[in-house]
Amino acid sequence: MNGTVQAYRRWFDYEKDSHEKVLASLTTTSEHLRSAEGFQKSIDLMAHIAAARLMWLQRFGSFEKNQPIELFPRKIELSKLPGRLEQMHSKWSRYFDQLTETELSRTFTYTSYEGKRFANVVEDILTQLFGHSWYHRGQVALLLRQIGAEPAVTDFVFWTREPLDHAE
Repeated sequence: MNGTVQAYRRWFDYEKDSHEKVLASLTTTSEHLRSAEGFQKSIDLMAHIAAARLMWLQRFGSFEKNQPIELFPRKIELSKLPGRLEQMHSKWSRYFDQLTETELSRTFTYTSYEGKRFANVVEDILTQLFGHSWYHRGQVALLLRQIGAEPAVTDFVFWTREPLDHAE
């Protein structure tokens, strides 16, 4: 894949907006639905998205390596989720501000949680991260709908479409 820095920045802007919409759908979920298991799973999935992005920044060498990251956080309080997302968005915004075409093609090495060593190109991981977020936001939407809550609409096409004047 031969992407551009601007395309990845745009995807990240879309992702930040989508996370805000999901957060809004979580915070506006009726109190009586919040005790459902699916509601807590939704919060934990959003916390996982933030954790996974921070983990990859560590692996890129752009975030404190000594700070352990719990990749699959559990029982996260809804009140803590905005801070987790903001921390992640802030660190990634700084990364994208400095992103270059050369960085996209950089090969880096890392150790997986299982202790195995791997190498990847930065662009491959950026692509993976956007797919990863789409996947988990879809799970959140399903979980919220299953408990009777209204999920956020985060389809990319809705974010990009431009309404046209119907007067001809």
